[in-house]
Amino acid sequence: MNVYKVSVICPVFNEERFIEACILSILSQDYPQDSLEVLFVDGRSTDNTRGIIERYAREYPFIRLIDNPQRTVPYALNKGLAEATGEVIIRLDGHCTYPTDYMSELVKQLYALNADNVGGVWNTQPAKETPVCQAIALASSHPFGVGGSMHKIGAYRIVETDTVPFGCYRREVFDRIGLFDVDLVRNQDDEFNGRLIKKGGKIFLIPHVIINYTARDTLGKMCKMYYQYGLYKPLVNRKLGAPATVRQFFPLLFLLGLVIGGIGSLFFPWVLYIYIGVLLLYLFIGLTVGSMCAIRIHRPVLALLMPYVFLSIHLSYGFGYLMGIFHLMSGKSYHVTSSR
Repeated sequence: MNVYKVSVICPVFNEERFIEACILSILSQDYPQDSLEVLFVDGRSTDNTRGIIERYAREYPFIRLIDNPQRTVPYALNKGLAEATGEVIIRLDGHCTYPTDYMSELVKQLYALNADNVGGVWNTQPAKETPVCQAIALASSHPFGVGGSMHKIGAYRIVETDTVPFGCYRREVFDRIGLFDVDLVRNQDDEFNGRLIKKGGKIFLIPHVIINYTARDTLGKMCKMYYQYGLYKPLVNRKLGAPATVRQFFPLLFLLGLVIGGIGSLFFPWVLYIYIGVLLLYLFIGLTVGSMCAIRIHRPVLALLMPYVFLSIHLSYGFGYLMGIFHLMSGKSYHVTSSR
């Protein structure tokens, strides 16, 4: 295999709990370190994230810390791209750890498939061994929770797709397509990959490349994340000129169905019967999936927790999507915060 210069860009913000494990997994890569540079772009963390990175940067010259005063992910990615010198750009996330052949396998597949971007599959892990954290991780990687998003639920073969997590790109892609859109605190990968496909680019999911992704550790954090995913999706659609996938509309339709169906049930008995039937079907699916998970990992309480977590994901995303439409229609600006 040809050895290409690889620039790794990793946006971080307050990743004190996870960043050392991420760095150690980078240091364990079988890719030659003399053909590697790792750029951590920090959104002015208020914990010890910077101190941990600086400690490793003193020992390993190919690791660098870059400041990101704007604090959000797209600014971090663009700052990293401005500093990167590699022929291949790999985006990483500080919330994850990576197998030893992660970089070498992605680089090999990038050129073997004549692709513009390739990526692996998430192995979503609980942040803690509590029932709530386990339910969050399981729901976030189940088709009933996240639809047909293959990088979350898995795939059986290498397949061309619309987006992949993080991504391994040829450097010339950014010269051809442009940079990441700084308006998008969330979903900037989706918008960039949508632009890439519109320009004839090819994106492939490599299912045997597994990323260990740690899910959020509370329902509140999980709901905030999915709300933000929904919030920025209409803006992505407007920028691309069309929705990238149909599945993104299901949580919005579910939310509207709950509200409109609930109101209609007050006036029309036949609407009430359909409404109750849909709710019972939703509960049945949630309980069935939860029961199967409970049996698999010997946690009976998951049978009751999973329906609630599924509902939280769908309502958070659906409400965020509705608010995103409102923002676009009203001209209201999006509120941006930190990189995570």
